[in-house]
Amino acid sequence: MRKEIIINATANEIRIAITEDRRLAELYVETPEKERLVGDIFLGKVAKVMPGIRAAFVELGLKQDAFLHFSDIGDSLNEYSSLLGEDSDVDTDEGSDEGEEGSQPGQSGQNAPSPDGRPVASAPPHQHQQQQRRGGRDNGRGHFPIPDIQKGQDIIVQVTKEPVGKKGVRITSEISLPGRFLVLLPFDGKIGISKKLNNFKEKRRLRHILRGILPPGFGVIVRTVAHDQDEATLRQDLESLLQTWKEIQQTLKNEKAPAVLYKDMATTSSVIRDLFTDSVERVVVDSKKLHKEIRSYLEMTSPALMEKVELYREREPIFDAYGIEKEIAVCLSPKVWMKSGGYLIIEQTEAMVVVDVNSGRYAAKREQELNSLRTDLEAARELCRQLRLRDLGGIIVADFIDLEDERNRKKVYDELRKEFRKDRAKVTVLPMTEIGLVQVTRQRIRQSVLHSFSEACPVCGGGGLVQTRSSVVNQIERGVRRFKAETREFRLQITVHPTIADYLREGSFNRLRKMMLKYRLLISIEAEPRSPASEFKFYSPKQDKDITQEFKG
Repeated sequence: MRKEIIINATANEIRIAITEDRRLAELYVETPEKERLVGDIFLGKVAKVMPGIRAAFVELGLKQDAFLHFSDIGDSLNEYSSLLGEDSDVDTDEGSDEGEEGSQPGQSGQNAPSPDGRPVASAPPHQHQQQQRRGGRDNGRGHFPIPDIQKGQDIIVQVTKEPVGKKGVRITSEISLPGRFLVLLPFDGKIGISKKLNNFKEKRRLRHILRGILPPGFGVIVRTVAHDQDEATLRQDLESLLQTWKEIQQTLKNEKAPAVLYKDMATTSSVIRDLFTDSVERVVVDSKKLHKEIRSYLEMTSPALMEKVELYREREPIFDAYGIEKEIAVCLSPKVWMKSGGYLIIEQTEAMVVVDVNSGRYAAKREQELNSLRTDLEAARELCRQLRLRDLGGIIVADFIDLEDERNRKKVYDELRKEFRKDRAKVTVLPMTEIGLVQVTRQRIRQSVLHSFSEACPVCGGGGLVQTRSSVVNQIERGVRRFKAETREFRLQITVHPTIADYLREGSFNRLRKMMLKYRLLISIEAEPRSPASEFKFYSPKQDKDITQEFKG
């Protein structure tokens, strides 16, 4: 599989495309107004402890309080508390060396990276590793004991998931700092080795090196790219991470909660750090500044990869030249066509993602099962690609074309499982039901690509539908009736969207005139283009104030 990283930079936006066999597989967008938080470390203050949902809410100085589940509070809580000047006993765990690669700070192990490692831009702290060492351990019945945290307590946490919709960020009390070859785990004595490293001798060599250079009380996870690296390179990476941890401790002494203790790399830097491996054929970037920064970073960490970095100099926009712009347009559309003539409809709701598979053509009855199977298999491959590309997470329900043969349903299920192996996010797939439904759960780290390029419509509020004009006018009339019944005023000013204003004034004996005669009021209409189509305001000239809330129907 041919893999490339294409980077397009403008004054206000950086877009990073990961292509596989010339097709867009992943897309990351970095803009000033949508700051990335995953991997950042905060000194927070516990705002609420809610045993009923086994979670706490922590104030970080963001718009919404962060969500801290009890399962994300580890054994190291006391050690981190000691940094804040609280009494605690440090008990370093020198347990099993076995582990798996942690990718980025705040990256959940349930999304442990492949040899390429998922970039920090979209991945949280090593949760598999944490589940083995956290204090909020599952007691076997799906319940977690209440940890020793209290309202008003200061706590050091790291962001694992970006805010999605009205939900704040998700955080963990287990801190991890990623480098090029290692991930540092403060207050953890374990040495974890990436499961992608299959060579037993190489794993033993790396473990031996790290046992000799790792300071007491610290743990590490060895990343896939550490394969064949010498002791000097690993030591340099470790010393850099240890220096970062010392700086965090120093910052902690001078800050009061809530405060930022550590900002992780920008999206572009994290992609190069975590995704640019030997499996990537080349990196092409159209910015001289970024090109220089990438080469400078690689010169210190992986000089052998520098020759793979190219500066794009052509006049044609880089995403147009590589056909990426067209694929971005497809991932913003709900309809995705397939080569067979079939298509997918992908609809994202607040609760889940719904995917409908359509054949797009009529098949003869005797060939229906075979044609349905072919369409479903192609749809399975395209569905997996689209979920990665759009970065859709949570619950996904796909309605495939019905298959009568149980063996055919299993073929579609097996195809889905095979394709999802390419996905670095944790994915669970359930077998297809008799009516063709497949349920998928995919780890959600950040908002989808669609939300990176769009915002809620000011007219419909993001729902895609607006009230009919007659419905809005009926609401206005109910408000006018209340106004007439409860006041002795004879003048009323109403502010509405221009389409509603036109609807009220339409015709010689129009709706507005009928309303004024019916309620014996002098009503003036003011059109406001910036007002949502379904919203209106009442203003009293006599009282010289807005009275919308008093009389709105």
